[in-house]
Amino acid sequence: MPTYDYQCDACGHEFELYQGILDPVKKKCPACGRRKLRRLIGTGAAVVFKGSGFYQTDYRSESYKKAAAADKPVSSDSKSSDSGSGASGSKSSDSTTGAKPKSTTAKD
Repeated sequence: MPTYDYQCDACGHEFELYQGILDPVKKKCPACGRRKLRRLIGTGAAVVFKGSGFYQTDYRSESYKKAAAADKPVSSDSKSSDSGSGASGSKSSDSTTGAKPKSTTAKD
């Protein structure tokens, strides 16, 4: 839900209020009780980093990074050798298929 900033014109009280988008605008000040409340233009922050531990829970541990780095060279080598053999296999099959039509046309 969005956070809206309000200020009372009578007493100067300012506060934030979590309110739904379709909820009606508040008019009564909670501090003085007068109906002089107005909504201010807020910054509309989308992400709020409050509390402890958000950094620790959002990022991978060092041991995970080290294990991932150790696995990368092995997986990239196997991929390059697989793609190399697949490419050479397709080249040889192309040359073989190219030779067959030439030999049949030569015999005819």
